[in-house]
Amino acid sequence: MLPNRMNLSKTTEDQLKLLKQRTGISPNVSSRIAFFRSVESGFTYSAESAKKLDGNLVLDKVTWLGDTQLVTELVLKQAYPELDDKETMAAWAAHVEDGIAALRNHKSLLDFSNSL
Repeated sequence: MLPNRMNLSKTTEDQLKLLKQRTGISPNVSSRIAFFRSVESGFTYSAESAKKLDGNLVLDKVTWLGDTQLVTELVLKQAYPELDDKETMAAWAAHVEDGIAALRNHKSLLDFSNSL
């Protein structure tokens, strides 16, 4: 499944940090929302379009995924059964990157964060 230590691309990491400044929602929580938003939208990862995972925010799997760890790994395994651990992490990172774009300007996320 996913490796114990995971990171994202620098671009995605920067977008998560910017979202934290705007909403107060930590990068690990917003990455979970972004992942499932991407899956829901029908995005499909391809190794040819994989980006370099060069972000500095390297967290353990439990921190990134929290209570969604099991379901996240099951979704990835069902969608990409042929991938090894490292490739599965790249697929997860691609889904987070895809989903974060939709969250950046999503009014309901800003409204949600203001209600906290």
